[in-house]
Amino acid sequence: MSTLERFMGGSVIGVTIRLILASVAVGVVLSWLNITPWDLLQNLRDSLHRLYERSYYIFHDLIGYFAIGAVVVIPVWLILRLTKSVPGKKG
Repeated sequence: MSTLERFMGGSVIGVTIRLILASVAVGVVLSWLNITPWDLLQNLRDSLHRLYERSYYIFHDLIGYFAIGAVVVIPVWLILRLTKSVPGKKG
């Protein structure tokens, strides 16, 4: 089996024929649903844009959560570190 056949997953002619038949079948279904390639690209672009916007707000919220938590966690950690560094009484 050649490198090209390994990459394609079978004989070049067989894979090409299957791809052509699958493309025609998908094209018929998309045409029946009145979906154009441009619609698919627009939907992909819009989806990526919404994902970017949501990611920005999630990141913004994480910074807020960090600030709220740090107000409690950092002083508690500092107190614990300071109390551990003080030599205790041994009796």
